[in-house]
Formats: sequence, C-alpha cells, structure tokens
Amino acid sequence: MGDYTNMSAYYDVIMTSGYYDYDAIADSILSCPPFNNLLEIGCGTGLILDTLAQRRPDIHMTGMDLTQAMLDIASARLKHHRHISLCQANVITFDLQRQFDLAFSYGGVWYFVSDGQNEPFMVSHLAEHSDNEQGLAHLARHLSSNSLLLLGIQGPHHDYAKPISNGMIYSQKISPWDHGFIKDYFLHDGTEKVMEQNLTYRIYSMREAQAMMEKVGLHYEADLIKDHRFIGFRKS
Repeated sequence: MGDYTNMSAYYDVIMTSGYYDYDAIADSILSCPPFNNLLEIGCGTGLILDTLAQRRPDIHMTGMDLTQAMLDIASARLKHHRHISLCQANVITFDLQRQFDLAFSYGGVWYFVSDGQNEPFMVSHLAEHSDNEQGLAHLARHLSSNSLLLLGIQGPHHDYAKPISNGMIYSQKISPWDHGFIKDYFLHDGTEKVMEQNLTYRIYSMREAQAMMEKVGLHYEADLIKDHRFIGFRKS
C-alpha cells in the first residue's frame, strides 16, 4: 500500500488547486440518510473531514490513514473539532473496536473511475489481491447493519502537467501494469524537482468489485447517491 510521506508537505497545495471540489463532496455525503458517526478511510490531511465538520458538528467523525506525516497535518487542521478522532492504521489489519453508520473513501484506499460511457471500474491502492480481500473484510466488520460504504468516482487518469497555486508545476505519468497501472507524481519548482512519488494501483472490473463486496456483506445500491460522486454499498 502506498505511503504518502514524500508528498505530505505539498499535499494540501496540490489538492486545493482545483484537484477536488470539497464542498460538493461534503454535499454528496450529507445527502445520505441520517447517520450519527462516520469513518473516512485514507483521510490524508483532513480536508474532507474539515469541510464536513464545519457543517455538521453533531456527527462524530473518525479519520484513518496509513501515513503519519499526513495525520500530523490533519491533527493541526482539525484540532478545534472535538468531535473528530484520528488514527494511524493499515486498512489490511486495522481494528478500531467500534462500528460506524457510514464509511467513505474519496481517492483514499479504494475508488471508482468512470468515463461516463463505459462501466466504472474500481481502483485500489493495495496492489495484492489478498490484501484487498483482507482490507474489505476488516472494513465490513467496522460497519453496523444497514450502514453505508461510499467510494468516490473520479474521471479517467491520464498524463498531464499543470501549475498549482504556489506557482510550481504538478505532473503525473501513467504506466501500465499487468493488474492495473503505476502512477508517478512529480512537483517541479522551475527546473528543480522538489517531490516525486511512485504508486502502484490494482484495478477491478465492476463485476469483480461487486463480488468482493458481496463476499463481506456489502451490497451495491445503484441509485443511492444522486449526484454520481460516489458509488454506494449497504451492509446487510
């Protein structure tokens, strides 16, 4: 599973330079049926949790991430939100000793890619199939009966380079891999390369993803999220 330590110092400026629409993501999550607590899988520096917390201080929120450097930034960002807990854990083995009404990942451990025409496919930060099976099993054990799992939908990945808000150039390069793809991330300040990150992603067809989810009691609900920012599953 990818560790984002190399990227942590630049993550916020990259992600807030138009990479995600955090208000729209929060709107989508809060459009779900009422829930009392939630878990974000792969919370990074807490940008989504911060947006949610400002709107709903009545909901207890937990953010989990593998990378401590990311959580250190999240902790500083979220220190005024007493209803948010953060923990460093690996999704393959984690045990938070509690269950949640809703869990979500938006580009975290698992997400879907859709071009709007073909069937979406699931992307995982876990390169090994057995790790995905184990991670989903651990996740399902943290979800109460009738709770929801939301996995974000992104557009197709491709090579590109663009300036970000601090004037640096952020770029990514996609390379094929037998079970998915490899993505190289770069950040340049003029001619100087200030950051480089290499991650391997595994791909599952929609059918394969649904089969893995069904195995751990998570059932696909096609019309759960009306704005199509997430694909939803319900725990039996």
